[in-house]
Amino acid sequence: MTESIDTLIKAWYVVTMNPTRDIIQNGAVAIRGNQIIDVGKSSDLETRYEATETVGGDRFVVTPGLVNTHIHITGEPLTRGYVPDDTPFEENVFQWLCPLYSVYTAEEERLSGQLAAVEMLKSGTTCFLEAGTIQFVDEVMDGLDEAGIRGRIGKWIWDLPPEPSVYRQDTDEAIANLRDTVERFQGAAGGRLGAWSMVVGHTTCSDPLWQAARATADEYGVGLSFHMSPAALDPDTFIAAFGQRPMVHLGELGVLGDDTAITHCVHVDDHEIGLLAEAGTSVVHCPTTALKVSYGVTQIGKMPEMVTAGANVSLGTDGNNASNYSDLMRATYLVAGLFKDARMDPQMFPAEKAYEMATLDGARTMLMQDEIGSLEPGKLADVVLHDTDRPEWRPLLNVMNQLVWSADGRGVHTVFVDGQKVVEDGRMTTIDEDTFYARCQQAGEAVVARSGLPDKAKFPIW
Repeated sequence: MTESIDTLIKAWYVVTMNPTRDIIQNGAVAIRGNQIIDVGKSSDLETRYEATETVGGDRFVVTPGLVNTHIHITGEPLTRGYVPDDTPFEENVFQWLCPLYSVYTAEEERLSGQLAAVEMLKSGTTCFLEAGTIQFVDEVMDGLDEAGIRGRIGKWIWDLPPEPSVYRQDTDEAIANLRDTVERFQGAAGGRLGAWSMVVGHTTCSDPLWQAARATADEYGVGLSFHMSPAALDPDTFIAAFGQRPMVHLGELGVLGDDTAITHCVHVDDHEIGLLAEAGTSVVHCPTTALKVSYGVTQIGKMPEMVTAGANVSLGTDGNNASNYSDLMRATYLVAGLFKDARMDPQMFPAEKAYEMATLDGARTMLMQDEIGSLEPGKLADVVLHDTDRPEWRPLLNVMNQLVWSADGRGVHTVFVDGQKVVEDGRMTTIDEDTFYARCQQAGEAVVARSGLPDKAKFPIW
């Protein structure tokens, strides 16, 4: 007797990312509600289940949804590429990005968040961790819910910088904003969305704010995330102020923990790596940003040493003026090659490990390793179908090499989040794309005009 299910997904290959990393040829995934209930051979599952809908077929590779553990969904999607690509870190952040973020309206932030969600979903990312740089949280959360993505977000929280004035907060205000955001959005969209204890990080937080961020994460059982040490500015400032490097100081404050995710961590030393590994803290590596903003990652980056030490390292795409894309498959490709060349060692981050960083390690960073990151019974039904009837996919001889080295988000055909189909045949099911991109264009032009920042494009436009 067959069991009733909602969806049966059939595939040429199912990349499970289960503990034995099984890849099932002529496989299938069975979904009921928002959960995966079975994974196996297509012939077996077809006799076991009666599906309301059957999708996929013998031209598809089916994978878990990717997990993007650092992305700015506001401020930058609508100003993508406006910031010149030859600005050093401090100019990039303080003279360009902060002013651009500061002029957004609530409706523009909502649209920006949706644009980031659309790009992620259409390129196979089903879950994300935002950078803690949202001003209009309610509107953004509403837009994300409509798009159908899974994620955790945070408000712009700091208490030291005085500018831009729209983000000025004293310590008490920053702590109140932090706690209010976390409390109000726990379990949003049936648990698909939510808020973390997030601060901007770098050198923007007082010690009381750091400690409050830790206490908020502990009290509400959520993660804690922030930026740190992409460039020498952060460690230099901490050493000048405290006589300690950032991870040492934060460790003494009790900030580090196995629920903490720190983005960048390029300018760290071996002692700091040891502290991160000992605390179980996750590091989020944004490889394209590290190259584009010239952090020196190929010269001093120690992501391989972090992994060897036992730290969890996952991947992010960062902002659309730092990497300019939200397709995590491109970042996965890049991390697979970056340290091979930097160390002149082809053993560095093979395709299989790079893909783990984009799935299982991302799920660990999100504190959702029991819910997402692999296709296994009992996990949430976040599933991606890649169409192999494309030139970059053929001939298909080694699935993992194809996923990491050949393919990117262009081949994503269908995407499920929480058991719901949000992308079908390369098109969003939740958002009207025919009008959406025109709205984004108009909003982006309005934002850069209000910012007063100059157009630094180098080629003349007639």
